[in-house]
Amino acid sequence: MHLQDVIDEAVSEIGTVLLGKEPQIRLALCCLFARGHLLIEDLPGMGKTTLSHALADVLGLSWKRVQFTSDLLPADILGVSVYNRNDASFSFHPGPIFTQLLLADEINRTTPRTQSALLEAMAEGQVTVEGETRPLPEPFFVIATQNPVHQSGTYPLPESQLDRFLMRLELGYPHPQAEREMFQRQRLNSTERVPLRQVINGEQLAGIRDAVGQVHASDNLLDYLQRLVAYTRNSPEFEVGLSPRGGLALLDSARTWAVMHSRGHVVPEDLQMVLPAVAGHRLIPSGDYSGDSAALVSLLQRNVDVIRP
Repeated sequence: MHLQDVIDEAVSEIGTVLLGKEPQIRLALCCLFARGHLLIEDLPGMGKTTLSHALADVLGLSWKRVQFTSDLLPADILGVSVYNRNDASFSFHPGPIFTQLLLADEINRTTPRTQSALLEAMAEGQVTVEGETRPLPEPFFVIATQNPVHQSGTYPLPESQLDRFLMRLELGYPHPQAEREMFQRQRLNSTERVPLRQVINGEQLAGIRDAVGQVHASDNLLDYLQRLVAYTRNSPEFEVGLSPRGGLALLDSARTWAVMHSRGHVVPEDLQMVLPAVAGHRLIPSGDYSGDSAALVSLLQRNVDVIRP
């Protein structure tokens, strides 16, 4: 089966439990195919956890879920060494981070100290516990959910940790037709979660990742990317523009989006499609600008036709 057909089948399978959200599903898959970590931000009850479970199912990944709370400690995520009195030795008990997909639920409900415990794992695929470095399974993804920062009991993620997430998505309210279908077939307090079937196996996932590395970006396309990045750094509306790592994240995501649509080269539309998810959490408005980061992305999108090749 062609890669695009496999990806379309995965999108369709996830769409059976997350109704009317195909663009967000495709972007979430794009993030994971690009070896990135995903942050899903929205109000409670919008389907953040449902999407996370569905991604793990269709990719056939082992996964664990950690509910982040204000009293959660780094050892609760990474693991701890336990003393064995029988042989007077210590044995390491791995924490939930030793899995292929970690669902960090409501990550901004915990303290910055515990949030930072994920940094090394997200950046290097390993953790250092009590002076010993331990590799994490391959592939390794973090899908974190968070509630809007204006809600009570939240600790906003610092810019350094936000930058570790390749993409940030918002699900938003469902379309009326999709919501009507949900009302007709689902119950609020149903405890039964029917796992989705695996659609993409390890070999196919590796094939998609390998294909991303073969996607060509022309000189004109790279000129366009550089003009986009320069605009975020020079326009007075932006306090902080895209860093070099942010520019690379945009290019990697665009390459992956091209693979998902059976193209061996990047076109400007690929950059535009991934731009809000990749750039939104990396841009900071200036003190003179009255809008938020979402408004900054809209401003940037309105100017892409002016600076495109």
